[in-house]
Amino acid sequence: MKVSREQMAQNRIRILTEAGRLFREKGFDAVSVSEVMKAAGLTHGGFYGHFKSKDDLIAHAIGHVAGSQSDPDDIGSWIDTYLSVPHRDHPERGCPMASLAGLMRQQSPAARASMMQVVATQIESLAGTMAEGDATERRRAAIGRWSAMVGALILARSIDDPVLSEELLTATRAWIDERTTPGQRASAQKGRAA
Repeated sequence: MKVSREQMAQNRIRILTEAGRLFREKGFDAVSVSEVMKAAGLTHGGFYGHFKSKDDLIAHAIGHVAGSQSDPDDIGSWIDTYLSVPHRDHPERGCPMASLAGLMRQQSPAARASMMQVVATQIESLAGTMAEGDATERRRAAIGRWSAMVGALILARSIDDPVLSEELLTATRAWIDERTTPGQRASAQKGRAA
């Protein structure tokens, strides 16, 4: 039975969504194409109608997962959510950076290019939320905040001590707050109160 273009597009989205979830939860090597297709509710044979290889799937899944993440309209709330215990405890639903960045060195050039685009977009998006300073200062601040946030989440996930793990998240949030200008702080606090 022939599948319509619309159904093919829906199937592709399901495959990318499930691949992104499984890769964030287990890593690239621990997830097979069969496992992705089963999670998407499709047969293994249909995979090659969508992707050339698992490497091709990885490259597309990174971009898809990142595109499904929300942009930080309210930067204060977004940082609070990012540096939270629920985000720490559910990598399969969270940021692809914190789950996958450490695995990228061994991936294909296409997957690495996809991750590079995600990093560049995130930095640009964060810099765009900052009202003060010139473009260079905003970009530097965005890189510092983003790096601190991703690093804190990776470290918080890597240890079994819940007290230290939560401290990594809250201390990083406080560190970011200390580096936020008064105008940015007022805007973030206004957003949290709303």
